[in-house]
Amino acid sequence: MKQEPTYYVVSNPEPPEDAALHVLFSGESQTNPLHRLGPKVYDYFLIHTVISGRGRFTAAGRELLLGPGDSFCIAPEQLVGYEADEADPWRYCWLAVTGAEAAAHMRKAGFTPEQPVIYTAHAGRRVPALFRRLQRALRHKSGAASLRALGYLHLLLAEYADAARPPLPEPGKAHSRSRAEVTVQQMLHYLSAQYAEDISIESMAEALGYNRAYLSRLFKEHTGQTPVSFLSKLRVDKARQLLRERLELTIEQIAFSVGFRDPLYFSKQFRRWYGLSPTDYRSDMKRM
Repeated sequence: MKQEPTYYVVSNPEPPEDAALHVLFSGESQTNPLHRLGPKVYDYFLIHTVISGRGRFTAAGRELLLGPGDSFCIAPEQLVGYEADEADPWRYCWLAVTGAEAAAHMRKAGFTPEQPVIYTAHAGRRVPALFRRLQRALRHKSGAASLRALGYLHLLLAEYADAARPPLPEPGKAHSRSRAEVTVQQMLHYLSAQYAEDISIESMAEALGYNRAYLSRLFKEHTGQTPVSFLSKLRVDKARQLLRERLELTIEQIAFSVGFRDPLYFSKQFRRWYGLSPTDYRSDMKRM
């Protein structure tokens, strides 16, 4: 069935000055057959996601055939061209992004000059829905429009980052070293950021989307210790720093501050790692 061509765009009513990242405008279009843009360059990042139909995207001497679920990113000063299919012209959403940190955010999302396309069909309607919510935010023409649009942009980039990640290996099957290293790094970041909270290995596995047994095995393979042991040592090391630097805090307050809920268990763990109690350690530090 032939689609009637449409075109819609909304601009940021108050683009912030010198912002690290902000949205300039966003839109949606059902193109005509063979509708072509370029070859041309832009002075901002321009992300498109294909909702339906097909087309061709040309950059760096490569022509890529794209369809529903594909998103492509154009970098500033990159010579590109893109053209709708003759028989099934595409419908797409787009948005323009600029700012001092825009390039870094695009890389984190998975867009690079070598890989300008991310396939997001598995995300269902979430990506187009985020584009449209961003557009509605800009339509409000209020002082908060930029902030709302920026929030949706971050959610959109998170969808791309998830889609760009290699698929997770099944438990018991071989996994690539690079994928495993990334996973272990995620665990290290999680534990290092959350150590003072009431966390467990089960909660970390749930937060990161992994099987607990697989997660623990992978961590042990790459670090030589279990996640439980790593977390205990991390908490004790943080407590040791507080014992030296925050003399006004009691042993109980320090235990609670680093994630131990039982001061007696904290003392037991501290002695396990350093061979003396927290009280004796603090006394030794005072005598130095």
